Amino acid sequence: MTTAAPSLYTAPRVDRMRMEMRADVLAGLRSRPKTLPSKYFYDATGSELFERITTLAEYYLTRTELSIMAKYAPEMTALIGPGCLLIEYGSGSCAKTRLLLESLRAPAGYVPIDISGPALHISAQNLMRQYPRLIVHPLCADFTDLRSVSLPDMREAHRVVYFPGSTIGNLTPIQAEQLLRQTARLVGRPGGLLLGVDLQKDRRTLERAYNDRQGITAAFNRNILVRINRELAADFDLDRFEHRALYNSVVGRIEMHLISDRYQQVAIGNARIAFAGGETICTEYSYKYKVEDLEKLALAAGLCIDRMWTDDRRYFAVVFLRTA
Repeated sequence: MTTAAPSLYTAPRVDRMRMEMRADVLAGLRSRPKTLPSKYFYDATGSELFERITTLAEYYLTRTELSIMAKYAPEMTALIGPGCLLIEYGSGSCAKTRLLLESLRAPAGYVPIDISGPALHISAQNLMRQYPRLIVHPLCADFTDLRSVSLPDMREAHRVVYFPGSTIGNLTPIQAEQLLRQTARLVGRPGGLLLGVDLQKDRRTLERAYNDRQGITAAFNRNILVRINRELAADFDLDRFEHRALYNSVVGRIEMHLISDRYQQVAIGNARIAFAGGETICTEYSYKYKVEDLEKLALAAGLCIDRMWTDDRRYFAVVFLRTA
């Protein structure tokens, strides 16, 4: 049975999301140091740029995770079991999801959750064409806060969240624990979480992955300013902000920045933000995990590692966690 994708937008919802974005942006740019929430990367252009990043030679993450999924998807779906409602955080193009759906037994349905409405709508429509018997219910939402979101009743045997791409690395350890707690509550018992995690490795490999020679990651980073200009009536000059990504080995994370090349003032509607020369906006963290740290994080959130799959170099891991 095929279900039509529900409408993702209403005028009040769009207005509310824009008000939330303005509050987030101004709060971040008025803080010290300046920050911007990485979730605002993903408008239609940002989603397209990120898909291009995943194909770059330097960006090992996606192809490594895909190789793990292609090799071990039958083992993963055997652990997940039949009759599950599959919920995906940050679904994007659903490329990895298809590897699960190919071997998942009698899923009750699929709920992709993504903050980028246009990308979500396109991927949901494509999936429904490819899997006409699959019930697909897309939700345009911030998956880090689902308190006001109601999941459809699909009479599932159990729920499993799929969270690929090492997106958990974009959260601080406190935020990651909060998200895992939310997930444990969402799936209940006997539920689970299939999680993609980037593992710690040498600095050169990590920094190359976020500073590609073609400049696509730089364009992706600056696109957050393009979006703020368009949606919040701002006047950022993109040529005055340089992209830079560095690995902080003390805390085990990539830190992505936009750096002001001079003193300048930027208008965001009727607000003005001053930038010193060399001042940075931190736009994203990407934490890289040790397995023992992931185990501690999971246990603190009420989950435990059931099974883990890695590539031969142990660059990346896909982990299945159950509610403890």
